Amino acid sequence: MEVQQHFRWGIIGCGDVCEVKSAPAYQQVDSFSLVAVMSRSLAKAEDFALRHNVPKYYDNAQQLIDDPDINAVYIATPPDSHYEFALRVAKAGKICCVEKPMALNFAQCQGMQQAFAQQNLPLFVAYYRRSLPAFTQIKQWLDEQEIGQVRHIDWQYTRPPSNMDLTKAPNWRTQKAVAKAGYFEDIASHGLDLMCFLLGKIKQAQGVASNQQGLYSAYDAVAASLLFESGATGTGHWNFASSNSADKVLITGERGQIGFNVFADSPATLTTADKYITLAMPNPTPIQGDFVQAMAEHLAGNAVHPSLAESGAHTSWVMDAILQTS
Repeated sequence: MEVQQHFRWGIIGCGDVCEVKSAPAYQQVDSFSLVAVMSRSLAKAEDFALRHNVPKYYDNAQQLIDDPDINAVYIATPPDSHYEFALRVAKAGKICCVEKPMALNFAQCQGMQQAFAQQNLPLFVAYYRRSLPAFTQIKQWLDEQEIGQVRHIDWQYTRPPSNMDLTKAPNWRTQKAVAKAGYFEDIASHGLDLMCFLLGKIKQAQGVASNQQGLYSAYDAVAASLLFESGATGTGHWNFASSNSADKVLITGERGQIGFNVFADSPATLTTADKYITLAMPNPTPIQGDFVQAMAEHLAGNAVHPSLAESGAHTSWVMDAILQTS
C-alpha cells in the first residue's frame, strides 16, 4: 500500500488572513500539518503559535525556509515581498503557496513561475474563490451553456472610505509603493481572477485610474474594459471613495443572465426565458478550506489545482494592462 506523503508547512506572515482564513485550513487537511510560523515580531509569532498549537516560531524568514522539518512554505505577507520570498523558497527546493496578488507586477510573476518550473515544484496562488462551491457551480452553468454563449461580463464594486482611510492610519494596501492602485490590487484581483476562471483568459485590457480623495498615495478609483479570448467583452468599475457599498456581477449570454456578488453571501441567480434559479452562496469556515484541500489533491496526483502560477501570473498581467496608462 502506497504511503501518502506528508507536507509540513511553515507560514511567513501572521496577519489577519492567516488568523481566520488560512492557517486553520492547513491544520484540517490529513496530509498537511502546520509546524512553524514567522513574523518580524517574535512576540507576535510566539503568540500566534501558542494560540494555534504550532510547535515552532521565528522572526527570521530565512530560518523558517531553511528549517529541515518544513517541506512547504505559505507566503502570507504584503505583495512587495512575495517575489523575494518565493525565489528563496524555490532555491530551497520546497513547495510554495503565495498570497494574492501574486507579486507587484507581471514581470515578477514570470520570474517566480520560472524559478519553480526549474525545480519541478508547484507554486500555488491563493485565489481561493476558484475553489468555493458556489463559484464552481456558476462555472458549471457556464460550461453547460445554461445561458448560451457569453456576450459580456460587468462587475461594479464600490464602498465608502474606511475609518483607517479617514484617519490616515498606516496601511500597506494604500501605499503606492506596495500597491499602486491600492485596494483595487487587493480586492479587484480576486474578481478579475474569478472572471478568468469562469470565462477563460483575457487577451486585451485597458483602463484608467484616479486618486479622488487624496487620503493616501495609491489610486482609489479604477475603471476597465476587457476582451476575452472567447470574444466576450467585459467592463469593471472599482471605487473606494463612494457614498455607498455595492458588489454586483452580471454575466449576459445569448439566452440569459447570471448575477452574483464576489464577496457578499447573497444568492446568485440564473435567469433565462424558461427558468429562474437561485443559488445560496454561504462561505465555508475557514474560507480557504476547499482551496487548501485542493492543494492536497494536486500534490497527491489526484487532480490539477485551479490556481497555479500560470493563472495567478495572468491575473497580474491583466491588472498591469489596466493600470499601464495611469
